[in-house]
Amino acid sequence: MSFKIAIIGAGSVGFTKKLFTDILCVPEFQDAEFALTDISEHNLEMIKAILDKVVASNRLPAKVTATTDRRRALEGARYIISCVRVGGLEAYAEDIRIPLKYGVDQCVGDTICAGGILYGQRNIPVILDFCKDIRDVAENGARFLNYANPMAMNTWAAIEYGKVETIGLCHGVQHGAEQIAEVLGAKSVKELDYVCAGINHQTWFIDLRLDGRRIGKDELISAFEAHPVYSQQEKLRIDVLKRFGIYSTESNGHLSEYLPWYRKRPEEIVRWIDMSDWIHGETGGYLRHSTETRNWFETEFPSFLASAEKPIDPTKRSNEHASHIIEALETGRVYRGHFNVKNNGVITNLPDDAIIESPGFVDRFGINMVSGITLPEACAATCTSSINVQRMSVHAAINGDIELLKLAVLHDPLVGAVCTPEEVWQMVDEMVVAEARWLPQYADAVPAAKERLARSTVRTRDWAGAARRSVRSIDELRTEKEMLKQAV
Repeated sequence: MSFKIAIIGAGSVGFTKKLFTDILCVPEFQDAEFALTDISEHNLEMIKAILDKVVASNRLPAKVTATTDRRRALEGARYIISCVRVGGLEAYAEDIRIPLKYGVDQCVGDTICAGGILYGQRNIPVILDFCKDIRDVAENGARFLNYANPMAMNTWAAIEYGKVETIGLCHGVQHGAEQIAEVLGAKSVKELDYVCAGINHQTWFIDLRLDGRRIGKDELISAFEAHPVYSQQEKLRIDVLKRFGIYSTESNGHLSEYLPWYRKRPEEIVRWIDMSDWIHGETGGYLRHSTETRNWFETEFPSFLASAEKPIDPTKRSNEHASHIIEALETGRVYRGHFNVKNNGVITNLPDDAIIESPGFVDRFGINMVSGITLPEACAATCTSSINVQRMSVHAAINGDIELLKLAVLHDPLVGAVCTPEEVWQMVDEMVVAEARWLPQYADAVPAAKERLARSTVRTRDWAGAARRSVRSIDELRTEKEMLKQAV
């Protein structure tokens, strides 16, 4: 069964290798063609060397090509997988740094909030370029599998404006389920059945069953509070569980950005976060983590190459959705997962045009979503606030409308809890000017934004954030890693 899969942003070495080996775990796919594309020729060389070795070591007929010419990579592709980060860490640093001057303290900043909205403005023009290439040169009816954040905005733009069949994929639901299974004492997550619904990074476990027995709110609260680790790392999530009666898929730090209640005052932030790892709420935590590990694949390349000699083990296939979706579409073996698609009535109390994340089944006929799901009212209200921001953000990105962009940021729940309208207007001007090279649709708006900034009287703050660790150099991390190896 030979067909072509293109991976855009394939220079994300570890993730690309995972997707590649997952797909080759399917016996029928071992003669597939994989076309890798990225803006970094060096990264492409590394990942191609790794994948070529996987193919050779396992004596497979699969073919791997690599090119910086995206259109060439997409020619004839049946599936296109995107895991790009437009603007890289340079742009991402502005997403965190500038809002912090206005009191907007983000842990991740890649979904909504000020950082996520600007991330969407950078991504959407590029996503539309991908879609044009897919329509022009990919196989007729090709499917676009988007892993890139901001998930909802990217998927929304690809479907509504790119006119390509698009599925947004994330692993937050799987990770949340693994947590719940652990606190309930299950031997495996396979013992847990669940229905999760909402929007990406704000999805809710609305039905939980362990070995067929329904798990209620009180039992789940008790289980999390009794857990020696999660009781400290997930304080905010547990508080939301107590108040909403439903557990959220998203990590403690990420969830805190989407709500207007926990990160609006510096003295309050430290009550709800945990500094044992960045993901639990550290200010700019993901930026720090990404900066410190930005070249990890360079130092780990020899071990990646060595591990490529090992036989592919289907029992170690990951729970990333992509390979399972492709398997179901190509073979008819049914797969159940949680997918990001246009709502169109699937969740009854969310807008039809929204990109939802909800259960669906895949077979030869496509993705068949479970319809008629109704969220608890508090969950729906929280999701709807974000959907309104996402909608305005997408439309602003498409039209290069800086006034609509400012309104989108103004309506963001956390920004609105912290900033005045005057602060929001100046903050957006500052972010658009700082990120202008990645925002072609705002080129005409940049000169006026610079003029407004030059005469602005809105004061900003010299503030590092409520809870922050310093960024360490790669050399320091390498030394620390060697010391840990020796200690073990």
